Parts: sequence; structure tokens; C-alpha cells
Amino acid sequence: YQMLLLLLLVASCAAIPQNLSDKMFTFPQETNTAHVRLTTSRQNLQAVTVCLRFFTDLKRHHSLFSLALPSFDNAFLLFKSANLDSFQMWVRSMAANFEGLDFKLNKWQSVCATWDAASGLAQLWVDGKPSSRKFTSSGSNINGPIIIALGQEQDSHGGGFDAKQSFVGMMSDLHMWDYKLSPCEIRKYTNGRGYANGNVLNWNSLEFQIIGRVLIENQQNTCQ
Repeated sequence: YQMLLLLLLVASCAAIPQNLSDKMFTFPQETNTAHVRLTTSRQNLQAVTVCLRFFTDLKRHHSLFSLALPSFDNAFLLFKSANLDSFQMWVRSMAANFEGLDFKLNKWQSVCATWDAASGLAQLWVDGKPSSRKFTSSGSNINGPIIIALGQEQDSHGGGFDAKQSFVGMMSDLHMWDYKLSPCEIRKYTNGRGYANGNVLNWNSLEFQIIGRVLIENQQNTCQ
């Protein structure tokens, strides 16, 4: 009986890939608990591209994508600063600030973040428009037991959440690749057609676990 119960618990916790096409995650309130934990078997990344679409009215800083390792809580962090036109990217706990980007409240916008270990250069693309390229961390891969959280910023491996850094709004179309997307591919993502799905995280086959009050809803920009 105990073994059966254990198997049932393991099965209930196992993430089964879901196709979230035309869906969105809704984070409806400021908390230090509610988040989506994403599952990937990848443990060694020499380059990264993360793309997602989001909608918020937050005027404070907040986390958009938090990847942590035991050795680096900010192994790959995409962070929206309080200033409307500012973002931050952290790679292996080294930060770069990006200013003057065309960001609007209460509007669906796409953001893509790229980095590679060889050059150490990071870059952001907001609605297909590039930022300056800036140095973060080079010479070492993002390597180790990866934990990825949406909706919260990890100040420790899988935890250390602060409500004042939480995301409130909607998020959709998340993809992650283990290489740098070309500018052409990023523009295809921005336009919503013709791009290759992520080979690390794929919105159309996403393994995840919801903790707390996060909803899966239909996107509101499509007519049924």
C-alpha cells in the first residue's frame, strides 16, 4: 500500500508535456509564492535564447524569466526594471543594463534575450527591435541542475522569492533554445510565424508545474 501511494504521488508530481498554443499563464496577484516551475532535461548550455510575450501594468521591477543553479541563483535572469524603458539581463550573476527600449504598459509585447559563452555578449530584442550588445559572462557554460521559474525571481536555487519582484500579468509563447537565434529568426518569432520551436523549452510541448494562484487561460487576442 505504501509503495502504491508513493507511485501515485510521483505520478501526480510528474510533468506531462502540454500544448499551450493559443493559451497564456495569468499571474493575477502579487505574492512570494505563485509561480510556474519549468522542466528541462538540459543541464549544460553554451548559448541561450529565450523568447516570450507578456502583458503587465507593473511599474515596479519584476522577474520575467529566472533560471538558477546551485552555484548561481541568477544563472540566466531576464528582469524588467522599474524605469519603463529599462531591462536587466543576468548571466552567471553578472548583470547588464539595457536602456531606451520601446516598452509599453497594458500591451502585449515580445522580448527575446540572447547570450553565448564564447563571446559573453548579451542582447535583448523588444518587439523585434535590438538593444546594444553588452558583455556579461564568458568562458563558462551554464552548467548544473537547472531550475526555471516564471512569475518569481529566485534568490536561492528554487526559492528565496520576494513579492516585490514577482510578476503580475499574463505571459505566453515561451520558447528557449540552446543557441543564439539569428536576427531573422527573432523577427519571425515577433511576427508569430515561421520560426522553429524551442529545443530546450517549447510552448507547444511544455513540461511545467503550477504552484499557487496561476491560471491557464485562452489568449484574449484570438476569436473562437
